[in-house]
Amino acid sequence: MSSLLTTLAAAGPLVAGWSVHTVWMRRRLHTARRDPLTGLRTRDGFTRRATALLKDPRAVVVLADVDHFKQINDTHGHAAGDALLKATADRLAYYVGQTGVAGRLGGDEFAAVVLDNHGTAADLLAVLHGVLARPADGLDPAVHTTVSLGWVRAEDHPGEDLSGLLRRADEAMYAAKQGRAGVRRAGLGRLFATWSGRRAGRRGAGAESGRRVAA
Repeated sequence: MSSLLTTLAAAGPLVAGWSVHTVWMRRRLHTARRDPLTGLRTRDGFTRRATALLKDPRAVVVLADVDHFKQINDTHGHAAGDALLKATADRLAYYVGQTGVAGRLGGDEFAAVVLDNHGTAADLLAVLHGVLARPADGLDPAVHTTVSLGWVRAEDHPGEDLSGLLRRADEAMYAAKQGRAGVRRAGLGRLFATWSGRRAGRRGAGAESGRRVAA
């Protein structure tokens, strides 16, 4: 009995040390999956959570892109641009809530997956578009812009993975941006085609990608 107690006592510090290391590793992993500026999930963290949400037929994939962001940076400075990105991220995260997920894919591009419980995604995204256009708190009111949104219902494209749905939302978002529509749903109206995963009009797109095709 005494030898068992001795062994357990000796193992105590090792177990405690391993527990601390495990907590530290989890925190590091959590941090690695969070964008340091906005606090949203990075592409990797977003992909993991979004893929799980897409198993639900109510899932809606949203892509958001800040309009004229380079102009904001050039005119008002990068600090103002960062503040605008942070405000956009906070508002998007609030819209998504606890049941969905939002992430920063890079630069001024954001994505989200939400569950449309009541079939009102179009109305809610129209409201979100207006909210995202408001000036950020604490900034000069001149530092503001709109955000173009594209979205797609997962159930409209059964069997399509996150990458494919994001591409459709990306097409819709670009069409909204070009038409100054604010919000556009994939699969409705005429969208810009993609070529090799690039939106029409992006550098590197082929000549055929500049043509508009029916979605």
